[in-house]
Amino acid sequence: MKDKTIDYVLRTTWLTVNKMYNEEAAKFDTTMAIGFTLLSIDPEGGTPSTALGPKMGMEATSLSRILKAMQERKLIEKRPNPEDGRGVLIHLTTLGKEKRDLSREKVITFNETIKEHISNEKLNHFYEVAETINEMIQNKKIYNTKKHLDK
Repeated sequence: MKDKTIDYVLRTTWLTVNKMYNEEAAKFDTTMAIGFTLLSIDPEGGTPSTALGPKMGMEATSLSRILKAMQERKLIEKRPNPEDGRGVLIHLTTLGKEKRDLSREKVITFNETIKEHISNEKLNHFYEVAETINEMIQNKKIYNTKKHLDK
């Protein structure tokens, strides 16, 4: 483990988690990306389409493709936003809510299983490290420092 870089561990771990979720999602004729999107939509009031991308940390183009596929599968429907005539709200259909519940169950099972095998202390350290990495990247503290610009 000592020869592996931080980004390598992050990337391979995420790819493994992604593969696991996609294998589970396939059993229910869906994908991890669709499950993640279902979980990001307010099941009661819907979610403005413009708020969904930033909420998920996703580019608009990728999200558009996912939303189109979800609409074709009758998981969502778009309705005019009553508070903003120019915008639309993404609402879950009955089928979308069912698939959302399945996705939620899978995420809870994953989290509970991890918590059974890793102490709270180690998980808290994991969250702290992940938060610090995200903060450093968002605040451009990796490559935009004087030390790195001179190289």
